[in-house]
Amino acid sequence: MTINILTLFPNYFDSTLKESILGRAQESNKISINVINIRDYSTDKHQTADDRPFGGGPGMVMKIEPIFNALQELGIKKGQVNSKIILTSAKGPAFNQQIATGYAQLDNLTIICGHYEGVDERVVEHLIDEEIRVGDYVLTGGEPAANIIVDAVTRLIPGVLGNDQSNKDESHSRPGQFTHPQYTRPEVFNNWSIPKVLLSGDHQKINTWREEHSTK
Repeated sequence: MTINILTLFPNYFDSTLKESILGRAQESNKISINVINIRDYSTDKHQTADDRPFGGGPGMVMKIEPIFNALQELGIKKGQVNSKIILTSAKGPAFNQQIATGYAQLDNLTIICGHYEGVDERVVEHLIDEEIRVGDYVLTGGEPAANIIVDAVTRLIPGVLGNDQSNKDESHSRPGQFTHPQYTRPEVFNNWSIPKVLLSGDHQKINTWREEHSTK
């Protein structure tokens, strides 16, 4: 799978995409992540990627030309099979595990990081497949949201976690489901003991206990 991230701040991703599972997934060629500086596709010598909004108002709006040029360079466009172009936006549907599962089936996922007061609406109308928000709050930019999306999607790609059972029956694998409580050694710490059923060796009882303690 290839993931493209279009951003005004490529240095934001210098460490986050290289650590832990995301780093190993790239090293093992399970995914390829390209971080693309939108300013490189600007049409003027100052690499301008934003401008004042028509009609007035506070702040700046991201321009359409650099985004259009970057997508053309990548050879991707709205509506392609096994590919999606998404824009991080406070206006989009809420990102969830089911959406992440769908994205993990794609060959190509391109994330455009929104910023400032927003993005020229023609990007939404003509260049992307959908907008996505990661929560009911406003971020300083789409970069943190892109990190969340990449992380959630990558761990669902077969082979990334090492054990493909690791993401089965976990929190949100079904709507409204949370994983059961987990315990490890020592069995007793500071007079706090783990549930005895987990030491019983009776897998049926253990599975029943886990099912009962999964919040739905």
